[in-house]
Parts: sequence; structure tokens; C-alpha cells
Amino acid sequence: MDSSEARESLTSREREIIRLIAEGKSSKELGSSLCISAKTAETHRTNVMLKLHLHTTSELVRYALRNQIIDA
Repeated sequence: MDSSEARESLTSREREIIRLIAEGKSSKELGSSLCISAKTAETHRTNVMLKLHLHTTSELVRYALRNQIIDA
């Protein structure tokens, strides 16, 4: 799967995870916001970053900005 296919295959939950991470939320805060455990939130974070071939949170924030998941 190339990066454009990965972007198109993001679920609404994954987009929400990206948005919250880009807003600076921790895994614990993600879990609280989404009514899931911090461990599940961390698993979502890991899966999103693997799917998008990203390695750092700053790359994820740049991705969110470029793809209009968050506003500048």
C-alpha cells in the first residue's frame, strides 16, 4: 500500500485519533476523550503511524495539516 492509498483507507476513528494527537493530547487524554483505555489509544496511535509510514509525532502533525484534518 503506498502513502496515497493509506490516506484513503483511514477510518473515521483513525482521523479522530490523528486530530487529537495533533492537538497535543496524550494517550491517556485520547482514551478519556474517546471512552477507550489508554492502551487502546496507544495501539490506535501506533497503527495510524505504521499505516501512514510516519515515525514521529511532528510528522503526524504535518500530515494532519497537509490533509486538512486540523486547521493551522
